[in-house]
Amino acid sequence: MAGPDLDELVGRAREGQPRAVARLISLVEDSSPRVADIARALTPYTGRARVVGLTGPPGVGKSTSTSALLTALRGDGLRVGVLAIDPSSPFSGGALLGDRIRMTEHATDPGVFIRSMATRGHLGGLSWATPQAVRVLDAAGFDVVLIETVGVGQSEVDVVKLADTTVVLLAPGMGDGIQAAKAGVLEIADVFVVNKADRDGADATVHDLKQMISLARRELRGPSWRQPIVRTVAAKGEGVDEVVSALRTHHEWLVAHGELDRRRAARAREEVAAIALRRLHAELADLRDGDRLGDLAARVVARELDPFAAADRLIAELKG
Repeated sequence: MAGPDLDELVGRAREGQPRAVARLISLVEDSSPRVADIARALTPYTGRARVVGLTGPPGVGKSTSTSALLTALRGDGLRVGVLAIDPSSPFSGGALLGDRIRMTEHATDPGVFIRSMATRGHLGGLSWATPQAVRVLDAAGFDVVLIETVGVGQSEVDVVKLADTTVVLLAPGMGDGIQAAKAGVLEIADVFVVNKADRDGADATVHDLKQMISLARRELRGPSWRQPIVRTVAAKGEGVDEVVSALRTHHEWLVAHGELDRRRAARAREEVAAIALRRLHAELADLRDGDRLGDLAARVVARELDPFAAADRLIAELKG
């Protein structure tokens, strides 16, 4: 793609043209050689969108909740982009579940853009390309970007590195689910949502969450945010307006306490480090394909070098 073509594509994406937005996301998802050029072209137009992550154990109704939240945000006149992260097919590398199918009611809304993205083996509940896709939607003028994670449970905490506000969804009847997730997804919540709250056990789930929040607050110092617990029945649209209100209140708190800038600075650090590591991995792969790594490995086997010394030499060559 030549420079002028990229400029034209970015211009059309900024005008909100869905095909241009989809094309840019496809380029970053496919690790196009122009990814750096795309980021450079988009960055001046970013920083306005609110990024909201939705995560939680499987079976809590994340996709239904995302769709209901999308409806409520559109009711407030906001343009909304959705990145639904799905597990990858081991054969094609593509997304298996296809959240766009579950949100067909929004398919013809020009103020909505929905994209399923495959994890492609990336752990933590997100795709490697997710930060770049968020940048595309931000530059394209979406007011809110919703990121729905895979649903792998306790390990999907990467969303907190990318979202301004993280919503953790739970549901009654999870048994020991709260305790099992306590060291993982529960600790990253800014807002708790107990979905399927018309089921037996909802009161117990809310009670357990309140106890956990009270215990956690004893360790806090300085200005702190007390996570609200919102009950919803997303399939019926019940309680969703309260979730929108909680998101708005949290955003105001972030701005008032300087936390929004701190979180976005942390996000930038993570992104820069991830890009640098990815490039180092590529350089290391080039060395692996050559003779140098094999020579060092042979010297380790011959006990002429220990593996740490060999690694030091390899790093020195990468720096050189």
